[in-house]
Amino acid sequence: MKTSVTSLDGLDLLSSAVLILDAHYRIAYANAAAENLLETSIKTLMQQTLGDLFLNAGQLDPVLRQAVEHQFADKRQDLALERVGREPLHVHMIVTALDLRDMPVLIELRENVQQLKQDREERLLDQSQANKELIRNLAHEIKNPLGGIRGAAQLLEFELPERHLKELREYTQVIIKEADRLQTLVDRLLAPHKRPHIVGDVNVHEVCERVRSLILAEFPNGLTIKRDYDLSVPEFRGDKEQLIQAVLNIMHNAAQALSAQIKSGDAQITIQTRIARQVTLAKVRYRLALDLHIIDNGPGIPPDIRDRIFYPLVSGRDGGSGLGLTLAQTFVQQHMGVIECESRPGCTDFRILIPLP
Repeated sequence: MKTSVTSLDGLDLLSSAVLILDAHYRIAYANAAAENLLETSIKTLMQQTLGDLFLNAGQLDPVLRQAVEHQFADKRQDLALERVGREPLHVHMIVTALDLRDMPVLIELRENVQQLKQDREERLLDQSQANKELIRNLAHEIKNPLGGIRGAAQLLEFELPERHLKELREYTQVIIKEADRLQTLVDRLLAPHKRPHIVGDVNVHEVCERVRSLILAEFPNGLTIKRDYDLSVPEFRGDKEQLIQAVLNIMHNAAQALSAQIKSGDAQITIQTRIARQVTLAKVRYRLALDLHIIDNGPGIPPDIRDRIFYPLVSGRDGGSGLGLTLAQTFVQQHMGVIECESRPGCTDFRILIPLP
């Protein structure tokens, strides 16, 4: 039995990628979703084999052969399809045997969003751990010579001749003040690692209300902070002050990013709390988790730093220290949680996930 490719046009309406192979395992048909998923034009895909697309396509040969021989109706599996120069595709694959002599195999690919999420979280945790080690080592290396530089500048000031003291003291004061500024920066870098973790019962809405009042006190005009609370979120054990600081850092960054909207009077931040179920954090499965969103209607995070916003000393604002989000991520991770971010012009959404009892 033969079929025409035009009779398959309805498959373009599907959101999952569909490939149909001929008896020689070449692609005879690909829908629009396959073009998007594989980032390759349909014209290029046609007549290619899976081996042309994926480095590990050989592991699919037994399944394809069984499909051609009609040893099964359909077979499902999760796998990572490796590609040259690109990230692997984590997909749920469904191989279906068709009763068509010229096109006997249909492959449906659905991107495995959960796997991608877990991989992203693992990268965040690895990145955070590397940042901690880098910060700790760098801070200690800077701290010791800073004390010597400051002390030498003070001794030099004492030795200045009286007649030149006024004009030369300006230079020694520059050295002392800059050393003090760097000392403050180093102390801030080390703060989350030195500060004790004070555990108690935490009501997340008390945390949100405290931060909300602080932000509105600093930005009293032009900014609206909306609350969308799920009052069923239970209390949990944690360090309330650390969580206040984490939420404050995120919301303060949002308010500063909204400077243009504040001037025009339409700046808005939304605080939303929910309960997430069956959440995996750092490879551990939790039945319940706090799902806290801080959403603003600002211009969005610049694309060039979007993947690095939790790195220390990375800031999208002139004069920013680049430590606010780094500290927030550290504090949340000390509660076995994680901070995620999605941003586009008009909507930036910081999501805090923390396990619940």
